[in-house]
Amino acid sequence: MIGRFAPSTTGEAHPGTLLSALLVWLDARAQRGRALLRLEDLDPARTRAAWSEQMIEALAWLGLDWDAVTIQSGERGAHEAALDQLADAGRLYPCACSRAARTRPAPDGGFAYDNTCRDRPLPDWRASSEPLRVKLPADRIELVDDNGVDLSQTPALDMGDPIVRRRDGAIAYQLAVVVDDARAGVTDVVRGRDIAPSTATQILLQRLLGYPTPRYRHHFLFLEDGRKLAKLHGSAPLSELRTHLSAEQLCGKLAHAANLGDGAPTTPRALLPTFSWPRVRRDDVVWAGTL
Repeated sequence: MIGRFAPSTTGEAHPGTLLSALLVWLDARAQRGRALLRLEDLDPARTRAAWSEQMIEALAWLGLDWDAVTIQSGERGAHEAALDQLADAGRLYPCACSRAARTRPAPDGGFAYDNTCRDRPLPDWRASSEPLRVKLPADRIELVDDNGVDLSQTPALDMGDPIVRRRDGAIAYQLAVVVDDARAGVTDVVRGRDIAPSTATQILLQRLLGYPTPRYRHHFLFLEDGRKLAKLHGSAPLSELRTHLSAEQLCGKLAHAANLGDGAPTTPRALLPTFSWPRVRRDDVVWAGTL
């Protein structure tokens, strides 16, 4: 069993980040598997090397250790090889559409792409300055994850063909996550429920690239003002939490929110003997209510 925690390095760690890291770590260690840390830093406008360093330090402070640490930007060669494979299969095409052209609601809360540019030719993807999309097959994905979340979709219709390389040349999330999980041999993906609508699209990309599909589990989220805690919003940054909480106290609060403890100070390793997924809560929780 190989699990992974793959945070974006776009800001400070916050309780939602640490909750996901803790659950990934507990899942892997409880199964005597490997726990990998992958720092996702492909967005040139939002990521900073300092945030990668801060993330590594924050996770160690909480008491989490990893069998390997990788930086996603170091995998550019593998990402480009996947683009070559998709281009050779006739699956890549350039897209000239703006976001404003999308009006049909999608399962992720955004808007679906209507595959408008599918017939545009792409002689050489490296020479194109436009965003690149993958022409998905019309397959229906029927899947319920290990937490009972129904992930079933027809991605080409429900979400539309995904962007795999952005206009600025950055590799897009949907392709990078699929390639990186396959290269690392990831067998079990544990991540927040907000990512669940992307799963069916990622499964189709796995199939196009000849990759195996891991098991998926999507856990509950911490909410703030009705929305998910996020680095983008500066939600409860760890630097602020550390002014009044020790690592053991914060771990205890995370465990209590997940229904894995009574709120008393603890450590990740102390939670291992009694950890099981049936104990973990399913519904989202407001973070302020756990302080």
